[in-house]
Amino acid sequence: MTMDFADKLQSYRKQKGLSQENLAEVVGVSRQAVSKWESGQSYPEMDKMIAISELFHVTVDHLVKDTPSDNREARPQIPGPVQAGWRPYFHYEYKSKKTLFGIPLVHIHVGRGIHVAKGIIAVGNISIGVLSIGILALGGLSIGALAAGLVSLAALAIGLLLGAGGIAAGIVAIGGLALGILTIGGLSIGMFSLGGCAVASHIAIGGYASGHIAIGDAVNGAYTLAIQNDDFGSIRAEQVRQLIQQEYPNLWKPLAERIIGMFN
Repeated sequence: MTMDFADKLQSYRKQKGLSQENLAEVVGVSRQAVSKWESGQSYPEMDKMIAISELFHVTVDHLVKDTPSDNREARPQIPGPVQAGWRPYFHYEYKSKKTLFGIPLVHIHVGRGIHVAKGIIAVGNISIGVLSIGILALGGLSIGALAAGLVSLAALAIGLLLGAGGIAAGIVAIGGLALGILTIGGLSIGMFSLGGCAVASHIAIGGYASGHIAIGDAVNGAYTLAIQNDDFGSIRAEQVRQLIQQEYPNLWKPLAERIIGMFN
């Protein structure tokens, strides 16, 4: 006797000792959806079908066609709903009923695979929001492995205003490699740069500094101030002030004072 998908799903579910509610929670759907699958009223979407195949250690082809299971990942059945070593397919989604301009205030969408969260506050594998947290995060304040936004904190961060991370780019960039207007990092490249190796079009301060005004241990520029005995205290604030006033008299005062304030 052949079995269709609905029969196979119900059979495998019972073998695992799972209720319809249990299966729904593991796969990330409602109990009603599982009920419709088992009654033959509907079929799962492809990502759900893959999750089911992984859960029961059978191929998708076996689930949807009249073909035997190859048992390539078959495991002995252990009584009870959970088998030793069994890793459930994780998926979770929450979307708040409250919205702003049609966008959920909170959208959380995480799990194995690609899951996109879109909300004012978005948390997901891929997240898009005013505040976004995810592996890939896009938005106003973005936090993730790869983040882009007004303010970004990530391994690779691209921020319109501020980027902070292993590699950072932005008007203000802080990172191992920092690129921007005002940059701080191991390798710092910008208009105003501070770092182990600082390269700037205007002012560079660092162990190695290259810029129009260069201040550091090894310096290269039109105007240079070399530190003595690895001590930045050997550079006087008044020297720096005179150079800035001479070369950049219209430099934004808070920034100029911040740079000058680094020295005695």
